[in-house]
Amino acid sequence: MSRFFVCLALYPTETNNLMNEPRIILASSSPRRRLLLQQIGITFSVIPADIGEEVAPGAEPAGTVQTLSLQKALMISKQTDIAETPGEILIIGADTIVVRDGTILGKPTDQKQAADMLRSLSGRTHQVYTGVALVFRDGDFGFQHHTFHERTDVTFGKLSESEIAAYIDGGSPMDKAGAYGIQDDLGALFVERIEGDYYNVVGFPLFRFYREVNKLIPGIVTPFEPASGIP
Repeated sequence: MSRFFVCLALYPTETNNLMNEPRIILASSSPRRRLLLQQIGITFSVIPADIGEEVAPGAEPAGTVQTLSLQKALMISKQTDIAETPGEILIIGADTIVVRDGTILGKPTDQKQAADMLRSLSGRTHQVYTGVALVFRDGDFGFQHHTFHERTDVTFGKLSESEIAAYIDGGSPMDKAGAYGIQDDLGALFVERIEGDYYNVVGFPLFRFYREVNKLIPGIVTPFEPASGIP
């Protein structure tokens, strides 16, 4: 496959001059995912996918995050200006959930639910699953897709009621699965240890993504430039 040229504009505010230029699109409004992709040198467009993230009771975590991430990426692929524009496109969808004792914890709907979630995680180990979908089109051929997921075990220390209240008052829990963010100034103080990919807990498993996307589309993500003078 030919190598992708990455769009420099923040779509749809700006667009490429050449309509057949391929591009990478992140189907997420998450500032954490944007920062992680920028961290490894990817320049990309952002088109958030607006889908419901309701999870059925008893749903299987790995399949759930892969399905939701694929729904997000496919939604963007079906937009008229994407579907009818020729050229190579890679759309990245992602979804993260927290699982405690087999129960999926989504984003809290209010402060009480956020407090209940944090109390349930206090002093215990839970799992964080992130699903990633890569929806791509090579040239004028139709879209294809590939999904995967990553799991990380996270252990909280014991949380006091005052710590929970202060964290909630700061507003951090309300847009995060499980009501916390490991990258937050205060949320980081809850985590005693993790087993697995730290960035998976943040919301995007960089290690796995780098390998999966380059197996799928060789050379599309190349953060390592050849060093001169090293045998």
